[in-house]
Amino acid sequence: MVPHADEPLGHDPGFLGDAPALAVPLPVPAQRVRELPATHFTVLLDPVRRLAAATVVDVDGASLVDVPRGDDWRLDERVPADEQAGPELYARNDLDRGHLVRRRDPVWGPPAVAARANADTFRYPNAAPQASRFNQGEDLWVGLEDHVLAYARAERSRLVVLTGPVLADDDPVYRGIGIPLLFWKVAAWAEGDRVRALAFVLDQEPALDEDELRAGRARAQAADEPPPLGPFRTFTVPVADVAARTGLGLGPLVAADVQAGAVVPATAPTREDWLPLRTATDVERLLA
Repeated sequence: MVPHADEPLGHDPGFLGDAPALAVPLPVPAQRVRELPATHFTVLLDPVRRLAAATVVDVDGASLVDVPRGDDWRLDERVPADEQAGPELYARNDLDRGHLVRRRDPVWGPPAVAARANADTFRYPNAAPQASRFNQGEDLWVGLEDHVLAYARAERSRLVVLTGPVLADDDPVYRGIGIPLLFWKVAAWAEGDRVRALAFVLDQEPALDEDELRAGRARAQAADEPPPLGPFRTFTVPVADVAARTGLGLGPLVAADVQAGAVVPATAPTREDWLPLRTATDVERLLA
């Protein structure tokens, strides 16, 4: 039965297939979160940080449709305003309201359902503050789902994509909100009777030494400007690294990592296993 366009669906753990081995459950955060189901995706909102701890979207590549984009960002009426980073964070600065669930990913199915999914992505719990040069234009990060979806198309043309910021204790604070410096993404798909997964991190940390960074943040705070942010860099990383850095329980996705030998780190992960990605060809080599 096709759900009514007004019915929030949320992520379907069985989206990749009916077999138990293909289930992708919601991640389990270490902190308290608000679970916010939407059309074809779910946001897990950290009400203390006022940003999402994680988002999970079901992408049916064979049923994607085009709908007008719009730009009607709004607060989520299910959540108190002081538990979500709203329009005041993005006013009079160069920060973008970056979609965590990419706008086009849940936009599939009958027209009314697809239109509702498009609108649902413009709720503030699905946004995260990103430097404008990081979020706009054609860059590798924005297209990662497309590259993995093309690879998965031979199976079922379906993906489950988990995305979120790394909510670190030492994130620089701007207008009362900690600005994440790292973002992560895990894409999962079915390969026969098993789940496969690949993880990525986007880094917008500034390339400054400690003294320069401290001075830059002080100047920004005095001028009511966002903290210094660096040019974005995209990496592929072990899924276990994402779990360790975020504190999220990622269930079967750690063992499903296509990067052979990935294990849960016994200590805080380092960047030694991060592989920089610069072009779509780099992603294709990972999947070959």
